[in-house]
Amino acid sequence: MRDQIENRLSDLKNEYDQGQKILAELNEKRENTAQAMLRISGAIQVLEELLAKEENVPMEAVQTEAVELPQLR
Repeated sequence: MRDQIENRLSDLKNEYDQGQKILAELNEKRENTAQAMLRISGAIQVLEELLAKEENVPMEAVQTEAVELPQLR
């Protein structure tokens, strides 16, 4: 009986460690994606401003879509 409990405990600890590893990888991917989206959002804004300047249109008149960025923790 003791062997079964120790084996099950070992299995559960291994599963837990694997879960922790997966969560860490996902958190890193989420943060990298959020940073990429932030850079892209900035590039979109710059390009929209350049277009507005080229057309001699006040920036307030340029219709831009709101870009919702994920919250960084």
